[in-house]
Parts: sequence; structure tokens; C-alpha cells
Amino acid sequence: MALTIYHEGDGDLGVLSGKRVAVIGYGNQGRAHALNLRDSGVDIVIGQREGSSADRARADGFDPMPVAQTATADLLIITLPDESAADVYDAEIAPSLRAGVVIGFVHGFNIRYDFIKPPTDVDVLMIAPKGPGTLLRSVYEAGKGIPALVAIHQDASGNALAVALAWAVGIGCTRAGVIETTFACETETDLFGEQVVLCGGVSALTKAAFQTLVDAGYGPEFAYLECVHELKQVVDLLYARGLSGMRDAISNTAEYGDLSRGPRIVTGAVQEEMKRILSEIQDGRFAREWIEEYRTGGKRFRSLHDADKDTPYEKAGASVRALMPWLASDGK
Repeated sequence: MALTIYHEGDGDLGVLSGKRVAVIGYGNQGRAHALNLRDSGVDIVIGQREGSSADRARADGFDPMPVAQTATADLLIITLPDESAADVYDAEIAPSLRAGVVIGFVHGFNIRYDFIKPPTDVDVLMIAPKGPGTLLRSVYEAGKGIPALVAIHQDASGNALAVALAWAVGIGCTRAGVIETTFACETETDLFGEQVVLCGGVSALTKAAFQTLVDAGYGPEFAYLECVHELKQVVDLLYARGLSGMRDAISNTAEYGDLSRGPRIVTGAVQEEMKRILSEIQDGRFAREWIEEYRTGGKRFRSLHDADKDTPYEKAGASVRALMPWLASDGK
């Protein structure tokens, strides 16, 4: 199926002229969307609970207000964490919604799994930048943009796509390209990528490789340098040049090891487990498990979160990073 990709001339920022846009939440994504849209001339208000994020919004020149007070804006951009968004929506947004409001999401999770169920007389759409908020902001400030996904879940007005593309123009994503998708596709592929490669897969692979070298008698710092530190170099090559370009940039020895040994690591059994993980995402098991974990206090989550603290892996990493003090201030 051919991709539909929207560019600069396909969106009209003027669609948001005279409209009030409320960004709900001021974390990594919320801050970037709010600042980029404000710099593009859009009228922005921030809906945020008191705390450090509200303080940061004030430092950026906004006057954050309770979420319930922003629910009458023309476009509500919900950037809250997946696990808390539905509770905030039900308590503070839904009671004040009026017909004709547009509800925007930066991730499809709560719509895909029916944790948030908007009324039928509002537009529901998504602009999902493919990168963290810090990158969305820094690239915008440089006059460029990062790709994003656009999806329309509900088009009560018949104008939902125009609003979505105006939002994409305002945050700079049409400078790169905005790819049309669905809430389901964005959510399922995003969760799968996080669990199997970007977070879960990389974490488990590097820990296992690190431990293998340490168990064989190599120093933890050497193990960390080889199995974790140098990962950035290869990922940067993949990001910029693709798989073939990366292989052209490494030594023949490294490439032969890649081609001949890599399939021994990611075996058929590993791919079968990937399929099981994807199935849990598609049928909602993972989503229900995560929300239940959050709503019952998050004891297992906290235990898993703390498990790697003070391990030889983390201690070796701290030693290696101490050789590069600039990493503490690079903003990444």
C-alpha cells in the first residue's frame, strides 16, 4: 500500500487562527508542542497539575491553569502519560466538553484500547512526532522538522484532517513529512518497537552481553565499553545511512561477524517470542496489564525499575561516563 505523506504545502496554519489551543501536560512532549506552536503564532494555554512541570511552564512564560479550566479550548492536545491520561480525562476534561471541540493525542494508546471514549460530536485526531520532545524542539529551532504520523479517529466536523495538518505545520513536522496512519497502527507498532528493540530488546541484549564478558573474567569497564558504550556509534550510522551504509562504514571483520554471528543471537525462537509479544499488544493484554499495574499502586513496576540500580553494569557505566563529563550537560 502506498504511503500518503503530507508536506509543507499540504497544511494551513491559518486553520488555527483565532482558535485557542490547550496543551494538557507539560512533560517532554507537551513542552515541545506548546513552545513550537507558540513560536508559530498559535494562542496556547497550558493545563497542568501543580508540580515541577507547572514551574517549568511558568519559567517558559506560560501561566498554567487547572486542566478543567482549559477543557473549553478549541483544540485540546493531550500529552499526559498513557497510564494517567484516562483518569484525568474522565475527571477534568469530559465534564466540560462541548460539541465541536477537537481532541488531539500524541500517542494512540488510550483511544486504541478504549480507556478514553470521547463523545461522538467531537473530532478525535493524532499527531505523533517520531522522536522525543527535546528533539522536536531543537530541530524546530534550527528551522527543520522531524517526521510525524497523523491519524483521524473521529471526524465529526468534516475538518479534522485540516486541523491535524495545521497542528503539524505549527510544530514543524511538515518540514520533514507527516505520514497518514491509524490509531491502531501507530499504537501497536510503537509499543512493539519499544518492547522488542528500542528499550526492552536493547536493555536485555546489552545486559546479557555485559554479563557474559564479566563472567568470563573481563573487567566490567571493558565489558561496558564494548557492549554498551559503542552501541551509539553503530546506531548513529544506522540512523543516518541505513543497514548497508552502516556496514560500509565498519571494518570487514566487524561486518563478517555481524553477518555470520548475528543470526545465532536473534534465532527463530527469539522471533517466535517477538510474535507472542506482538499478539499481547494487538489483543490488549499488555495495555490492560499495564493500566491495572498502575491503578493498583505499581508495586511490580517499581520493583522492576529498581532492579538494575547499583549493579556492576550501572557502576561500570558510571565509570565510563565519568571520562566524558560533557554528557551531563548535553541536554539529551
